[in-house]
Amino acid sequence: MGVTNEETAIKSSYFSIVGNILLALIKGSAGILGNSYALIADAIESTADIFSSTFVLLGLKYAQRPPDKNHPYGHTRIEPLITFLVVAFLVTSATIIAYESIINIQTPHKVPKAWTLIVLGVIIIWKEGSYRYVSKKAAVTNSSSLKADAWHHRSDAITSVTAFIGISIALIFGKGYETADDWAALFASAFILYNSYLIFRPALGEIMDEHVYDDLVEKICDVSLKVDGILGTEKCFVRKAGMKYHLDLHATVNGKISVEEGHDLAHKLKDRLHNELPQLMNILIHIEPDTLSDDA
Repeated sequence: MGVTNEETAIKSSYFSIVGNILLALIKGSAGILGNSYALIADAIESTADIFSSTFVLLGLKYAQRPPDKNHPYGHTRIEPLITFLVVAFLVTSATIIAYESIINIQTPHKVPKAWTLIVLGVIIIWKEGSYRYVSKKAAVTNSSSLKADAWHHRSDAITSVTAFIGISIALIFGKGYETADDWAALFASAFILYNSYLIFRPALGEIMDEHVYDDLVEKICDVSLKVDGILGTEKCFVRKAGMKYHLDLHATVNGKISVEEGHDLAHKLKDRLHNELPQLMNILIHIEPDTLSDDA
């Protein structure tokens, strides 16, 4: 049996946690020793990332629980809630970074050390690679919380780029430009806030059952017409729950067949949809009589 989407997502979360722990230590040490608040700001964000990635991991594990009496549709809706929590961590870290940046801009301090650029260069490459890895896994698993975790890596890479630019300006122009990396950190906090909205919006749509799945609806209709006896489809409602989808489908059949035959067709259609579209979890089929067949 192959690796499930849930197992893939969980492994990716472990990858994020370990990476963020190492980077928080490296950034914090380099920032303190190298007189760079931009690096310290980066370390703050990576520290927040450790906690957010941990919550993503716990949420993914909780989402695997099977349906029970109190949760007949399973526990997968925990995913967008975890995404909201991840966004809260992002907003909090951005606020702290912005506040500390403003304080440092008003406080005279030394120019950052030149070797901090080497550290930042390595971090940028690592975090962009981490983003691409986790983002790919998020696309494969269809996990909103894992996608949010991936964007943590991308925002970290961007803040590191701004820090690199700020420190370079401070080193090139010297006296009078000592606060360039603080301004870079302030800019990075604004980018993190913007990123937070981009992560928050799809998760909100998932909680509100927003319809944004036209491509999947088209596939569902195409698969349905392959089942002998299914003459067409009418209403087709799709809502996302974690990495899976719930489906409510109205299918038309010959109005003159028996209730038992209609019931059998519904089961055949349900089985066909599960086989060809494994991302569908709960499928509710409502059989409608075809009016043309009634008049024949």
